[in-house]
Amino acid sequence: MSFGELYDNAAVRRRDRLLDACEAEALLRQGEYGVLSMQAEEGGGYGLPISYVWDGEAVIYLHCAPEGRKLRCLERCPEVSFCVVGPTHVVPRKFTMAYRSIVLRCRALRGLSEQERWRAIDLLLGKYAPAERETGLTYAAKSFPRTEILRLEILTVSGKCKNVSD
Repeated sequence: MSFGELYDNAAVRRRDRLLDACEAEALLRQGEYGVLSMQAEEGGGYGLPISYVWDGEAVIYLHCAPEGRKLRCLERCPEVSFCVVGPTHVVPRKFTMAYRSIVLRCRALRGLSEQERWRAIDLLLGKYAPAERETGLTYAAKSFPRTEILRLEILTVSGKCKNVSD
């Protein structure tokens, strides 16, 4: 499924702040990190900032340790929210802020094949350390058994923005 087919702003309340699909796609591709929000084991919410990479289609990959609170939460409830916020600009004299953000509804999966895990690592290196790819692959090979890769299957995406002139 393409990004355009997943992009749905129907539920966004502020119709004057809709982010168009092209800008949303660029934000997902270029964002430095996202916030993964899950249902906590004890109830309530649990969110954390995490680096990610988008495969250009309908999947986001995250890498993490093979155990921990995040994985326990995902075992309990794999339905998650993932939010990416682009650069912001506070405009104090107008008591507002310019921003761009997207919210993705996703389903988290683990237990990926070795081939898919390596593909995700390669995508992560391409995003975060393209000039150090070979060194990164060597490093990743040493820690590969201690690395979990999560696949977030994107179900829907929506986006908002606020443009403010100084």
